[in-house]
Order: sequence, then structure tokens, then C-alpha cells
Amino acid sequence: MSFARNTSKLSLNAVQEHQDQHSCLFEANAVAIVGRAWQTVGQPSRMPVAWHVCASRRNVSTYAKVRPTVIIVCIVCQEMMSIPFCRRSTVIQTSNRFSFFNPGTWHCVLAALLAAIVPLSAAGDVEKTELGPVRVHIVARGLEHPWGLTFLPDGRMLVTERPGRLRIVDPNGSVSPPLSGLPEITARGQGGLLDVALHPGFIDNGLVYLSYAAEGPSGVGTEVARGRLEGNALVGTQTLFRATPKGSGGRHFGSRLVFHPDGSLFVTLGDRGDRPRAQRLDDHAGSVIRIDDSGGVPPDNPFVGRSGAKAEIFSYGNRNVQGAAMHPETGELWTHEHGPQGGDELNVIRAGVNYGWPVITYGVNYVVGTRIGEGTHKQGMAQPLHYWVPSIAPSGMAFYTADRFPQWRGNLFIGSLKFRQLVRLELRGEEVVHEERMLEDVLGRIRDVRQGPDGYLYLLTDADDGVLARLEPGE
Repeated sequence: MSFARNTSKLSLNAVQEHQDQHSCLFEANAVAIVGRAWQTVGQPSRMPVAWHVCASRRNVSTYAKVRPTVIIVCIVCQEMMSIPFCRRSTVIQTSNRFSFFNPGTWHCVLAALLAAIVPLSAAGDVEKTELGPVRVHIVARGLEHPWGLTFLPDGRMLVTERPGRLRIVDPNGSVSPPLSGLPEITARGQGGLLDVALHPGFIDNGLVYLSYAAEGPSGVGTEVARGRLEGNALVGTQTLFRATPKGSGGRHFGSRLVFHPDGSLFVTLGDRGDRPRAQRLDDHAGSVIRIDDSGGVPPDNPFVGRSGAKAEIFSYGNRNVQGAAMHPETGELWTHEHGPQGGDELNVIRAGVNYGWPVITYGVNYVVGTRIGEGTHKQGMAQPLHYWVPSIAPSGMAFYTADRFPQWRGNLFIGSLKFRQLVRLELRGEEVVHEERMLEDVLGRIRDVRQGPDGYLYLLTDADDGVLARLEPGE
């Protein structure tokens, strides 16, 4: 077991505009500048990006910095300053044409358009990491609180949006309209449409699995449904699992979906903000469940046949699990879960094990900082492999096994919502021997982390204007 303390500083998202008495500044919304260019490759033109083009008579340079919703491009050109009326100009898109506030600003417009048509992969920022530079390539923008990601056999991606939409994203970044045929979804607080996974036999059966929050007579709870993907729709959608009892409030729904090599499905849940529920075996809340691909109970689940216990429960005592991945060598399920104020945990999930929440935890009560439960250890309750104080607010998780980044092979990657970074863990068996924090405040709140079939790492950011990003070698 190990723990980590983080003293990372918070960075401002705002970007300072550099200008002086000799500068010419152009600003335009990316919907205006590159909308038509993106439409030619199927990219939604609703993606907001601000382009700033600055000309100065003292030097010639270009720089770009990617942030969650802003790209700054400063192009400095001596020739532009030879134009008397090129002082300060702004161009705004109105319907399908530009409105110019100053004559002669076509020079600025031309510079902006030239910048806009640079391929996105070439415009991606290169960021330093301990084991070499990585390029952050924005695949798609304009996703509303994207939550889960999976890869179709043809290279396209399915992406969930928490408000209740499922979309297909092409490799070129174009985003489909919302797919039809989804179950009834309740977007409340942390709940909504959550994870997505493909059946192991997807090529033959086309089945897509979703986890989401749904309302019933007694409240709201996590459910799992599946449907067959046909075009831009799920057909034959049916609910396979409902966490019971349902509850009030909008907290701690989990939820990740991971298929085991034997074909069974793990579903991670949260305690719904009601701590004692995580210790009850007659309650799905605060557990990891295991069902078969049709929603039935595998006969070797640990509590099958036990009076008063939910047969789907595989482990319990879990607070709110929002990251899960199958270990590529052992075939065991690894998860992380949110602690309260401190005490986020990394665990290996084993049949019938009690992971302690809320009896033991390395976290404390919010604001007041008082102890929760009985301390950090208790007989019969598992210790985490690794924990974080203060909390990093983990979400999404992936083991890296590909060849694009050979130096990362065998490492575990976890998104951090709180510190807006990507966490890399080096492992020796079940021991964390090193931790790196990277991409701090480069993309924003990282909600999901996946290894793609192309060997790159893919990230989703949790924002009104969320992005799907790809990490590529920087050299």
C-alpha cells in the first residue's frame, strides 16, 4: 500500500492577451473562422474556439497554446504594419458572412484563415513528461460533459454525454447527431448517461451496453441496458440491471462497465451519498456487481444463495467507483474510488471482499476534517493498494499495453478531475513504485482515459464544451 500527497497549484484558464501601441489585434469566434473548413471534414461548427492574431513591428513569431475552450494563435508580421489602417480590428460572424469593423482588415482575416486550415494534428501542443514529450491532439470538441468512450471495430468511437446523449465520433473528429433508441435517462446531479461498452462478440451481435441513472417510483438509481447498434440508433434496447433500492439526491452513481475475459460484466456503483448503505449486502449501493451478458447472476458470485444478500454483489464497502480496468496479465479487475476529503483509493476487486467504506477510510469529513468511522484499519476489511491525500478526484482508468509509448508499457493511467491532470503510475506487481502527474491544466478535468486500438491514449474532459483528445509521441 502506498499514498500520495499533492501540492499542485491551480492554474488560471484565462489567457492574457499580449499587445502594445504598435500591435494589430484580430479576434474571432472559431465558429466564424473555421466553421466551413470543419464542415468539409464533417466537424460540427458549433465548437467554440477564439483565434487571436497579433501583428507587431518589432519581431516575427508564432505561438499557440491549447486550453479547454481557447486556442491562441499570435502571428507577427512586419509587412502588416506597413498598412496604415491596420491598428485594431474585430471580425464577427453574422449568419453566413463576415462583418468588418474596419476596412482593410482582410490582411488579418487572411492570416487567421491560414492558421485555421493547419491540420489539427500539426497544431497540437507538445507537452513535457518525465519519459519524453507527448503531443496533445484534439480530435473533437463541443461534447457536453462527455463521460465514457469505447472504440468500434471500424475506427469510430462511441461517446456518452452525461445529459443523456450517445454520439459517434469519426477519426477525423466529426460528431454525429445523438443516437436514438436509448433507455429513459435521468440527468440529475452526478447522474445521467455514464459509461458505454461493447459486447465481446460485438462484431457478430452489434450489442452496446450503457450504464446510466434512471428514475423509478422510489427514487433514482444506476441501471444497465443494452441495444443493438444499427446505423445511428440502438434497436431492441432492454434493461438488464437496476440497482435497488433507489434513492434520493444526485450523488454517487458510479459507474463503469468492464467485461471479464469469461464474458461476465462488472458494473461499478456508488453509495448514493448514504454511507451506511455500502456495508449492507441487501443493498446494491456502494458495491461492484457482476452479472452475465444478459443480466443474469453468475452461479459463482460470492453471495449466491446467502439469505438477505443481493446475488449480483461481487464486492462491497466501496464509496463511489468511477474508474475500472481489467489487468492485462492477471485478468483481475482494478478500480479506483473517490474518497471524501482525502482518501481516494486504488484497489484490486476480489470476490466477497469488504473494502471498508465508511467504517475505515484515509479521508475525513468535509470542511470540519473530523474522523469518519473507526479509523484507517479494521480486521476483515481490505486496505487499498494506493491512496491519495489530498484527493485527486479520480475518474477513468486504463492500463497501457501498446507500442506507441514503449516507455509507458505496463503503466496505469488515471484521470484527475480536481487537479485537471493525468496521473501515471508505475507498478511492481500490486505495488505502486512511482507516480507522475502530467498535463496539469492543459485540457481540464479529465473524466475518462482509454487506450485506443491504434496504441494511442484517448482522454475525455468533463466540461460544458468537453473535448476528446489523443496523446501521441511528441517526437
